[in-house]
Amino acid sequence: MNNWFNFTITDVIRIISPLFAIVCGLVIGIIFEKRVIKNVKKLAAKTNWKYDTIIIESIQGFSILWFSLAGIAVATSLYPIPQGIGLLINKFLIATFLASATLIVSRLLVGLLKAYTTNEKGISPLTSLFELLTKILIYSLGFLIILQSIGIQITPLLTALGVGGVSLGLALQTTLANLMSGVNIIMSGKVKPGDYICLDGGEKGYVIDVELKYTVLQEITENLLIIPNSKIISGSFKNFSLPDKDIVIPITLDVAYESDLEKVETITLEVAKELLNHIRKDEEQEISPPFILYNKFDYFSINLTIYLKFQEQELFEHLAIKHQFLKKLHQKYQTEGIEIPFPIKSSHFPPHKTDNP
Repeated sequence: MNNWFNFTITDVIRIISPLFAIVCGLVIGIIFEKRVIKNVKKLAAKTNWKYDTIIIESIQGFSILWFSLAGIAVATSLYPIPQGIGLLINKFLIATFLASATLIVSRLLVGLLKAYTTNEKGISPLTSLFELLTKILIYSLGFLIILQSIGIQITPLLTALGVGGVSLGLALQTTLANLMSGVNIIMSGKVKPGDYICLDGGEKGYVIDVELKYTVLQEITENLLIIPNSKIISGSFKNFSLPDKDIVIPITLDVAYESDLEKVETITLEVAKELLNHIRKDEEQEISPPFILYNKFDYFSINLTIYLKFQEQELFEHLAIKHQFLKKLHQKYQTEGIEIPFPIKSSHFPPHKTDNP
């Protein structure tokens, strides 16, 4: 009876020990996540270094999984299981750990790139397409590493993917065309989020994002304009944010032939400088002087263009500045007696013919 009792206690301990190891791993992971990670994240939020928060957020949530995997590994070593089942469990643990590491690397790399490229306005030139391609690359490498780690040969898989990729490419020609156009847009650096562009079809707005198939523009009405990437690549467009972020507003005007052009130029530039200085009066930003170019002798007036150059602080600020400039300039022209002519067309009526008797 005593031998049977000793055998029973030993058997119970042999069964409970693996379960206890798994539960301990889960509990330690939860405590580590709630206590250590949470407090480290609070400390990182108080520092001026912006990358520490990204690192903590990338690994947040995975400590529970890792400690649980460690508990399962310990439980496997404590309980005598068949060699085949133990090998499968080890492969599962390795694959799960590598998959979580792949997710962490993806989150960390994308987060660091965003933080590094984000400007003082909070706008990052990184697009959704760039993030998608980065994640696909990391996930693909991680998937191949997992297969190699658990003993699966990846050479036949790569061959099969190459053959299947050709068939898939033929079936998705339009999607792939927009995808490659989006890649060209990103790599060329001619269009980035935050740029103000105008397409040859008249569509204009701020670039919000470059996605898998489309480029998203925001209009002044706050509507989103969705344009296929291939249309931007195949057509022409004007980027008002290049070569630098200073946007240039060309405003075309007409004055009467009787006007003193020197006086017109002086008054127009004074109004422009006064407006730009008023807008940036509380900032240390240097104002680029506006300039005027006379274009041509038109049918009823002399045509000129004034160029206002400044750096926008918010979306569509240039339209508000143009609005204020035209109001002030019209008032100044009226005060100074400068005429803004309107089109006049001379009509010609042939003499009336009368029938001879």
